[in-house]
Amino acid sequence: MTFKLTTYKTLKGTKKILELKKKRKTEAIVYKDDKPSYYVNCFDLQTESNVIMNSLVLSQQRCIQEVIKEIGKKNNVNLSIQEAPFLAFEKSVEYTEVELPPLPESWLN
Repeated sequence: MTFKLTTYKTLKGTKKILELKKKRKTEAIVYKDDKPSYYVNCFDLQTESNVIMNSLVLSQQRCIQEVIKEIGKKNNVNLSIQEAPFLAFEKSVEYTEVELPPLPESWLN
């Protein structure tokens, strides 16, 4: 899948963030230990872990960041969703092909 790799210039230096081409509230790139590791799409009903995420996010009307934080805490894993830094300037953007797996089902049960 094609994602956008954006380099931001911040007060603390440069930061690269892998982002979706179009921001959607039902999709996210999940970082594990500050590295892009998983892709979540709540409307992809062909992948079991995404179906579970669909029920956790949409059925319970919770934000995806909240659910990811809770999953990380429950499984003792450092999970996060990275966003553009607050005080930052977009330095460069490139589109890159990356295959990210869905979240492990064992974490969602």
